[in-house]
Amino acid sequence: MRPRDFALVVVGAVLWGSGGIAGTFLAAGSDLSMIAVASYRLLVGGGVLAAGLLVAGRVRRTPWRPTVGRSRPVVIRILATGALAATYQATYFVAVSLASVSAATFVALGAAPVVVAVATAARARRRPATHVVVAMGLALAGLALLLGVPATGGPRFGLGLGLALVSAIAFAVMTLLNSRPLPGLEPLTLTAVSFSLGGAVLLPFAAVVGAGLVAPSGADGWLLIGFLGAVPTAAAYGAYFAGLRRVPATTAAVLALLEPLTAAVGAALLLGERLGPAGVAGAALLAAAIVALRPRGERVI
Repeated sequence: MRPRDFALVVVGAVLWGSGGIAGTFLAAGSDLSMIAVASYRLLVGGGVLAAGLLVAGRVRRTPWRPTVGRSRPVVIRILATGALAATYQATYFVAVSLASVSAATFVALGAAPVVVAVATAARARRRPATHVVVAMGLALAGLALLLGVPATGGPRFGLGLGLALVSAIAFAVMTLLNSRPLPGLEPLTLTAVSFSLGGAVLLPFAAVVGAGLVAPSGADGWLLIGFLGAVPTAAAYGAYFAGLRRVPATTAAVLALLEPLTAAVGAALLLGERLGPAGVAGAALLAAAIVALRPRGERVI
């Protein structure tokens, strides 16, 4: 595992955290449903990357022609990633509306590295390295402290947690799927096409939820949609998928927990929210987990 690839995954997770703050501002100033926001986010993110690749002249390098033997695996990988991204985004946002932000986030983000670790260990037929297990424990404990103890409720709450678990599994499968590089498919091309498809898949659902597919109100709304697509989507997932080629899947999934840490720090700085003693302790544990996962020169699961 090279330090550069490790840093790319960290950058991706940190950039994800900025999405929560932008989403908060967007929700406060518009009538967009959360599924519509997720759809627009994926569409804009995919479009930004596609435009960049087109300008750079890298689109023609992608093997799309049916006569090329490796085209079929490329198309399957792109379609699967797009479907998983749409599932991950949609089920998480619905889970938040049914349960609570803290509970849905804890399940969606906390379960993902566990699913990845179990699946990777089963595939490799050996347990994860000790420092990875320690880092996962630190990260999950830190996440619980950072988000607070999830509240409990009735059937709606249980359904929300179930959907959050589906979101976690979708993210975990997406991580495992893309942990193996595919010849002929670059990370940026994968992100551009698959996320555009994922956003298109969500459009019909967004059309019948809440206010439907309404346009963001005012220039600020469009700027926030553009930011969501360009930074926590295009740049973040592009960096994550690029680093994932050489960073172990379990390590990458644990590093993804930097997202709520970044969001919490950003909310404290920009929205005036207080972390409190438990939040500070949780942030410290998450930071300790990242230190435990630092590159050591060998590949571990």
